[in-house]
Amino acid sequence: MWRFLQLDTRMPPNGPSGARHRRQKERHQVNHDVTGNGNSATDTGLFRTTEAGNLTTGYPSPFHFDLWLLLALDNWIFDFGRPIAAIWVPLTWTPLDMPSVGDYFHMAYNILTPFCLINLMERSRQRVSPTFTLLSVLVFELGASMHLVGDSVNHRLIHLGFQNHLKVKDNPIMKELKPKELVKSFELLYRYDEEIGHLMWYIPFFLCLFLYFLGCFGRSKFEHGLGSKVTIPWILLVIASGTYYWYLATEGQIFPLFLSTFGVMLGTYCYKFWQGYYCDDNGRFLLWTFALAIFLTLLWSVWLYDDVILRHKYPGFLYVPEPWAYYTLYLAPK
Repeated sequence: MWRFLQLDTRMPPNGPSGARHRRQKERHQVNHDVTGNGNSATDTGLFRTTEAGNLTTGYPSPFHFDLWLLLALDNWIFDFGRPIAAIWVPLTWTPLDMPSVGDYFHMAYNILTPFCLINLMERSRQRVSPTFTLLSVLVFELGASMHLVGDSVNHRLIHLGFQNHLKVKDNPIMKELKPKELVKSFELLYRYDEEIGHLMWYIPFFLCLFLYFLGCFGRSKFEHGLGSKVTIPWILLVIASGTYYWYLATEGQIFPLFLSTFGVMLGTYCYKFWQGYYCDDNGRFLLWTFALAIFLTLLWSVWLYDDVILRHKYPGFLYVPEPWAYYTLYLAPK
């Protein structure tokens, strides 16, 4: 009996307290395997940290070519290709009272993009709170879905003579509406599409990219990717992604948000470098992609700087006209 009691005192108790003890032991073992130093990990707010305070310990971070390529294809096909499909597919295939091909592209984009963001956040060495990640994806979905409806109606109006380079109330088809107050409904739809929808869409999107960027730093130069050579696929992916983000910043009218995100990322890079941290290939990919997009946006604005018609629709200090407005004004068949 005494021997049995001795064994019993060394065993974790049954019930909730025993299960909690076993979970703590397993969690400590997992943290020991991942960090290699035995420091237990705790979830403190937004990020997963260790007792030592080191947010960048762990395995080396290779370039996530599969995710960045999937995200680039998703952006080019289902976002950039969406209005092209909506305009050029014959109306006999998708009547005006039915979703267009572009709407189905938008639905696919609303599924694939959150999938890429969630997988990207899961691969980050600086793990973000799952609750915050899911909340960001939910806001993203709400904004993108709001945009889907407004954009669908807008592309249907193009078939009826709506001109993107003009404001809603200045369009000829809107001036013929009866009663006149009906124009306010289309202006409200435009606001949900181009303003509220875009902000709820892009703020969580760029926030997720920035939080992922925070986990792209490490103490060891060669361990975290800076020792690798720049490859041709890496350069081509930067060009493809940077060109798309130019389209996103201009067509989405979110250049101030895009520029602010890049400024914070660049400031973080300089501060981390001063602290002795190095940026891996994924972080450099984001920096070069954003830098290329901003350079192309500045060229675009300078090229159209003296355009009177586009200036009227896009007033203000930051003059960034939409590519589709330029298309309907100068390139679309009359």
